[in-house]
Amino acid sequence: MNYLEALSRRYSVKKFNHEIIPQDILHNILESGKLSASSLGLQPYKILVVESEEMKQKLIPAFYNPSQVSTCSHLIVIISKKTIEENYIHGYFNHISEVRKTPVEKLDLFRKSINQHITQKTQDEIFNWAEKQSYIVLANLMYAAAIENIDSCPMEGFRQDLIEEILDINPETEKVTVTLAVGYRSEEDHFQHMKKVRKPNEKLFKFI
Repeated sequence: MNYLEALSRRYSVKKFNHEIIPQDILHNILESGKLSASSLGLQPYKILVVESEEMKQKLIPAFYNPSQVSTCSHLIVIISKKTIEENYIHGYFNHISEVRKTPVEKLDLFRKSINQHITQKTQDEIFNWAEKQSYIVLANLMYAAAIENIDSCPMEGFRQDLIEEILDINPETEKVTVTLAVGYRSEEDHFQHMKKVRKPNEKLFKFI
């Protein structure tokens, strides 16, 4: 199945069949999120992978439409940072130094440019920027899942306060941006038989 076939087959699943995704396939999907493009390489987010049935059951009341959470294989939760602290940047450059075998002092110019970029932004602007990065991750996860013949459903319809309480998220520094249920579609989900509706090319694309 090529990528256009995979994307044509993809739809936002309303009900999964409880089947568990094999670990190697799940790993590939998560790696696609790890490899996502990220502004300045800072990755101002983290990804929680809910796999235990106990935790999924706890999360059901947090969702306005619980059918996906109650039937999926895994629930992926993308959490955006509200602030970029100095120690976060410090850890980022130490990691670059370790991975690329480069003295951290040689990264000073890059570090100064990042510090300047961050300090010029308000907290709201930083969070808005971080959320945009999180949605790039979401898109890559959905795309990789489709290529792996895994179904998915992105979801924003949840009670922010409740999901963050259950997942022990500090609302002062982080926020749950979006979630992605993954698994295998149920035969009972009639949405899979509906034809995909998208804008025609002449209304979507403009060549200039």
